[in-house]
Amino acid sequence: MRIQFGSNQPVSYSGLIPSIDALTAEMARRSFHCFFRDFAWPVLQPATKFVDNWHVQAICEHLEAVKRKEIKRLIINMPFRMLKSSLISQAFPAWEWIDLPHLQYLTASYAKDVATRDAVASRRIIESDAYQKAWGHRYRMTSDQNVKTRYDNDKGGTRTISSTDGAATGFGGNRILLDDPISAKEADSEIARATSIEFYRGTVATRLNDAQEDVIILTHQRLNEGDLTGYLLAEEKGWEHLILPMRYEPKHTVTTKIGFKDPRTVEGELLCPQRLNEDTVSQMETTLGSYHTAAQLQQRPNKRGGTIIHGEWLKRYSILPKLSYRKIYADTAQKTKEANDYSVFQCWGYSEGKIYLVDQIRGKWEAPELQRRAIDFWMKHISLTDLVTTGTLRRMEIEDKSSGTGLIQGIKEKGGIPIYAIQRDKDKYLRVLDGLPHMEAGHVYIPESAPFTMDLVTEAEAFTSNDSHAHDDQIDPMMDAIADMLGKPDVISVWSKLGR
Repeated sequence: MRIQFGSNQPVSYSGLIPSIDALTAEMARRSFHCFFRDFAWPVLQPATKFVDNWHVQAICEHLEAVKRKEIKRLIINMPFRMLKSSLISQAFPAWEWIDLPHLQYLTASYAKDVATRDAVASRRIIESDAYQKAWGHRYRMTSDQNVKTRYDNDKGGTRTISSTDGAATGFGGNRILLDDPISAKEADSEIARATSIEFYRGTVATRLNDAQEDVIILTHQRLNEGDLTGYLLAEEKGWEHLILPMRYEPKHTVTTKIGFKDPRTVEGELLCPQRLNEDTVSQMETTLGSYHTAAQLQQRPNKRGGTIIHGEWLKRYSILPKLSYRKIYADTAQKTKEANDYSVFQCWGYSEGKIYLVDQIRGKWEAPELQRRAIDFWMKHISLTDLVTTGTLRRMEIEDKSSGTGLIQGIKEKGGIPIYAIQRDKDKYLRVLDGLPHMEAGHVYIPESAPFTMDLVTEAEAFTSNDSHAHDDQIDPMMDAIADMLGKPDVISVWSKLGR
């Protein structure tokens, strides 16, 4: 553009008015939210329209505060599929390198392939045409270290990955990002939790280049009160805690250091209904049950111990419905002394997505008597078989351990009873947690007035996570029946159907 004033001297404004691309790049350099929307999202999800929400902006604002050195220890707790990894582990390092290409990143997750996925995604953003056009002149990726698990730039910046389930890395950094230090499948594994905490104590806490100035960011969905978030909040000071629950709970809102407070006003309001609507969240809550809903969706796990199984969850029946089939499940005691558990045989039937406890016997029997009781119980129920109303009695299932192993062998030698050896690969507490959603959803029925009903309910309500209860012999075969006939609620498969 050339404008001539009265002096006949031409004045050129060419180059003084920035282009749209230049303005967009400058806005993105200053605002992480703009960067994520305009530069990162088109690379990460090129076929999906970006759906903005207040929680995305909240995360961006806290990460901007990290860059300004206002926050140096940050915990973000939020449910899955809310762009957590996309924002923090994938886009944020690429954005910081625009102005601070010397920063060194150590990023880790519960598995190395997850951490690798995020590092590769971040590099894809950096190497995209739009990013290179806007800021490619600021630094270059070096060819000698440009692999999936580590890459460098020519300004001294690095990104190295690790995992909480692997060997500790010898590298450090100015930024340590821990994204999901434990998997949802291992939510209640004490060993897995201890491993993630030890990774933090033995690796993360000692790997900052400058312990006073550098940053640690932990982000994950809560899984257990003893997870890494629980440990850090209890044992260390100085952590800023951003909590983004699935449903709004006014009693549990907090204000962060930068003045952020959950903007929702209606109790129960969803975090981002555009991504997860009411029907989907309700389905998740049913699948998870109240125990895991409090942790994984609401980010406030309940304390372990106390009442885990509520008696009212075990529905009562007075008349059995038409059953498709039946099975017998057994839990055998190791010894018959007064303080030891009983041996229990339970007959369960299946009907239209629900299971029904048909009968039970319980006692302290030595090996010969134990075998006789098992055979008699089988014969009693095989004689009651009516293919129209009770279905077939398919088999007897017994844990292949201790006295149960001898019982399996003895019955097989006599023949006539189809028997299956159960291999339990989880402790009792974890098996109970797997069964809770089915009980809470009303899929498990027990007789209304059988002689054993009250004892069963009392034992169920007394069950604790720390094995402080007196007996749990009736719990084991019930959990075997739930797992076998109803299956474990597959939370991970439900999440996989949803977008990131």
